[in-house]
Amino acid sequence: GVWAATAAIAATTTTATVTSFPHAALAAVASSEDNKEPTTTQESIYAPKFVQQYDDFTETPEGWSYRIVKEGPQGGEIATVGDRVVFDWSGYTIGYFGRPFEAKGGPQGGAFDKDLDYSRTVLGSGTMVKGLESALVGMKPGDIRQVVVPYGSLSYPPTTDGDATHDKVGPKPTTFSGQRALNFVLDNPRVDRTLLFNVKIMRVDKPNGKGGFVRGG
Repeated sequence: GVWAATAAIAATTTTATVTSFPHAALAAVASSEDNKEPTTTQESIYAPKFVQQYDDFTETPEGWSYRIVKEGPQGGEIATVGDRVVFDWSGYTIGYFGRPFEAKGGPQGGAFDKDLDYSRTVLGSGTMVKGLESALVGMKPGDIRQVVVPYGSLSYPPTTDGDATHDKVGPKPTTFSGQRALNFVLDNPRVDRTLLFNVKIMRVDKPNGKGGFVRGG
């Protein structure tokens, strides 16, 4: 399906040759068409800036980067602050061997109509990683993006802040093993804690002016 292309790109990180890390891990994720080499010789895994050296990722003024994988159909509702966004996602510790903390091939068959299979957030509510929440603004149903989020204010808060299960600030990994993989990186100052999110917008619900939302098409 339309999600499979993005999932396949990201999934290659789990088999990337780590002897040339971090180059191999990011190159496998960033582009399935051509694995570009970084423009610097810096090899340190402690340098999060390397994610910004690939031409097909655009760095934003805030500090997160993105790549458009697929555009959804024209005419769809554009997500803005205050909207409720329903989305599918996967996540990888791209700065640390490209390990998945949320990996899936996307819902199958009739599951596409079941909201329970997806995550949701109200943009501007602060209940999602800031870098990812910012990336959702401006997207429409069917859009797929890859989003690179550096560690810090744009990422998950430290687990020592009392949200080790990521219930307050998501997206929350759906498995214990995914949560453990994510927290291992978040809690380890010796590694590059940069994260990669693959996100697909499923629906955009607009506020109805009465505290609720009008379900998008």
